[in-house]
Amino acid sequence: MGLSEKKTMKMIVFCLWLAMITLNCAQISAKFPKFEQPTKGDGTLKFLVIGDWGRKGEYNQSQVALQMGRIGEELDIDFVVSTGDNFYDNGLYGETDPAFVESFTNIYTAESLQKPWYTVLGNHDYRGDAVAQMSPILQKVDRRWLCLRSFVVNAEVAELFMLDTTPFVNDYFINPEHIYDWRGVIPSKSYTTYALKDLDRALKESRAKWKIVVGHHAIRSVGHHGDTTELVTHLLPILQANGVDLYMNGHDHCLEQISDDESPIQFLTSGAGSKAWRGDLKNLSHEKLKFFYDGQGFMSVQLTNSDMEIAFYDVYGQVLHRWSRSNQLLSDM
Repeated sequence: MGLSEKKTMKMIVFCLWLAMITLNCAQISAKFPKFEQPTKGDGTLKFLVIGDWGRKGEYNQSQVALQMGRIGEELDIDFVVSTGDNFYDNGLYGETDPAFVESFTNIYTAESLQKPWYTVLGNHDYRGDAVAQMSPILQKVDRRWLCLRSFVVNAEVAELFMLDTTPFVNDYFINPEHIYDWRGVIPSKSYTTYALKDLDRALKESRAKWKIVVGHHAIRSVGHHGDTTELVTHLLPILQANGVDLYMNGHDHCLEQISDDESPIQFLTSGAGSKAWRGDLKNLSHEKLKFFYDGQGFMSVQLTNSDMEIAFYDVYGQVLHRWSRSNQLLSDM
């Protein structure tokens, strides 16, 4: 290959790289898509929250699913939220990976769970084909499934702002212990900058009675992973400034509730859908800690225009903790 040919080839590679970066920036700066979630029309909204679950029924995943079905029927839920790490250990290998059916369709079989599943990606999902989880092909396999990087669910009395948090964590880029599927989020600084701007805009435009943000990584946690520094620094101020009521996450394999120091925000971890880390915790004396349990389980949320109630359940469906708030009084601040 001659000198001129090498220069031409370098220019082609550079142009392709530039086009990829431009395309990625265009993708990640797009406004959050919004989905309308019909409700029962009685002014109530009820849903379950589960995270860190996809293990083909093992580590009590099937038992948790059984109890989710029972509680879902009792509450007559409208949908389910998944806080990520949907398929262990390394996500899906593609759209035809049988793990999707083995860990999702064949596990959550109760009639009450045949509702939309609004889903975010977790770091384990990025170890496989993360793009596959967002493919409409999976919706043809199981119509309940909806997974995108970031989006909004308008459920009348509440809006849920689903945020893809894995690209915020610098350690996955600086000290990677695994191979991650970063398609669509590179360069990560651009992704996170645009994601935060779009979230801020969506929160400001929201007129919902309740604002709920969902991500995989914790802002506050006393579990194994603890606080996510990048989210504390960059995400938390946006939530505080926009009157967010709840931040819900997985990542730590436990159930917990922590209050914010400077706002009414409650940090709720529901990452106990299968394998739990018994005894692996830190800073249990956190002064704002309201509840912590490091066994398997899940969470429910019930809302009206004026009231909220959350409940945490163990693997037997027993209530471990309840907490309520009035949108008018906010008396527990």
